[in-house]
Amino acid sequence: MNFKISYLIIVLALFVNSCKSEKKVRVLPIIGNYDLSYDTIDGKEVVDTIYPKIPNFKFLNEDSIWLSNKDFKNKIWVAEFFFASCPTICPVMNKQMKRFAKDTQKFSKEYQILSFTINSEDDSPSVLKNYKKAHHINAKNWSFLTGVAEDQVHTLGIENFKTFAGRDEESEGGYAHSGAFTLADKEGYVRGVYAITNYDSSINEDEYQRLIKDFKKLLKYEYNVE
Repeated sequence: MNFKISYLIIVLALFVNSCKSEKKVRVLPIIGNYDLSYDTIDGKEVVDTIYPKIPNFKFLNEDSIWLSNKDFKNKIWVAEFFFASCPTICPVMNKQMKRFAKDTQKFSKEYQILSFTINSEDDSPSVLKNYKKAHHINAKNWSFLTGVAEDQVHTLGIENFKTFAGRDEESEGGYAHSGAFTLADKEGYVRGVYAITNYDSSINEDEYQRLIKDFKKLLKYEYNVE
């Protein structure tokens, strides 16, 4: 075979493989309703799928420092919505989150735990700091967040993190919320919701193990971390 032809074939093969590698391989679904965008390129209609991303946010952490999405850039997020005076499932949720932090400690630089209070009026940074201390939470990659209007936090939980949070005077503590954890990737897409803590404060072990499995799968196959 002619040398020039052989060379062109090799270059073409490398180009095709490069194009394939640039396309994001997703091992977990993206959660949420998507939109379709239509465009015309070279006379042909091209359809693009637009998936929902978690919007920009800004909260005070337990040390009274304003933090935003940018502070957690290039990290996977594991999030919960709770409140410090919750007398029912919140202590159980945070016990499971502590378990998760321990079970994934070797990956602590790769992800961030976000605990959003749904009662920002009462849960000041100092309250959250005391809560963290009382529950012996020492993980450096775990932030407790407050300082935003309650209804905005509830909307963030329901519409973006896909977990329920809202005021309910008939519920103990005055709020009703899910005991689920949300897994979001480094691009801000929700990749899974895990109903680990039931309303009767029991633990769904299958859901916990599913979170662990999906978290490690996300790291391995999408970010090449093992």
